[in-house]
Amino acid sequence: MDRYGEMLVFVRAVEDGGFSAAGRSLSLTPSAVSKLVARMENRLGVLLFFRSHRTMTLTPEGEAFYASALRAIEAVEETESAVFSGSTTRDTLRIRSMPTFAASQLAPLIPAFRRLYPSLRLELQLKIEPGNLLDGGMDVAIHVGQLADSSLVAHRFTGTRWIICAAPAYLAERGTPRGPADLAQHECLNFIPSMPASIWTVKGAGRASRRMKISSSIVTNQGQMLLELARVGVGIVRLAEFHVVGDLIAGRLVELFPDQQSVEEDPIYAVYQSKRHLNQRVRVFLDFLDASFPDDPPAWRRRSST
Repeated sequence: MDRYGEMLVFVRAVEDGGFSAAGRSLSLTPSAVSKLVARMENRLGVLLFFRSHRTMTLTPEGEAFYASALRAIEAVEETESAVFSGSTTRDTLRIRSMPTFAASQLAPLIPAFRRLYPSLRLELQLKIEPGNLLDGGMDVAIHVGQLADSSLVAHRFTGTRWIICAAPAYLAERGTPRGPADLAQHECLNFIPSMPASIWTVKGAGRASRRMKISSSIVTNQGQMLLELARVGVGIVRLAEFHVVGDLIAGRLVELFPDQQSVEEDPIYAVYQSKRHLNQRVRVFLDFLDASFPDDPPAWRRRSST
């Protein structure tokens, strides 16, 4: 690995907080990162990190080297941007997204993105498993909801409410609940208990939301499965507004007790590694998301209220 590559690994180890985290980000083993840093220390003749069993911190020499490495990396990237301004390399943009957002919102936008950047190959991985959002060499991840503390950069480009709704066929058979308290007497469809979305929220005091644990005899880890079950009248469901807006407009689903639904939004983020090392393929995708979701409230809010 050349010295520029070594500096990239060193900076990632600092910003991710350790060799293991840096290895996951860069698809390297922790031992490979450790050996690379040790080789740098031998060449420079100084220690860059204080190491202990549980922690790893920069030495004064490491802090100075980190600042200089950032300047060097930025200089190289600025030079490359000047040469390749207005174009992307023939590369692959790897995107991770929750399946429902990818299918209902990203997929319709892909033709426009491809027309803008026809040489850029796309790899879309649809996942909802917890863990490092950028594992497996992902460039950017679309995440709905609050994020755990992380060294990753989170760019909010829109947001969504969650809507409690049911099919007319279900309501005709079982009756229409007048408020959240009536849900206990109904068949509710839900995400598996380990998923944050399994906790439903309704309007509490003022504009605050009140959390509810929902008992359900049918649970799944996929929002699309919940939507299909709700459409055929199996039960009441709570799904993201961007996912159900078409069904609400078409009358396939009906929003229940709208005056008692939570008005709070979950943010929707594009998550990536670092502003300082933002490559061109990620940059153009972030700009495209901002251009495609410019409204606050989002477009699906206006459509569902018309």
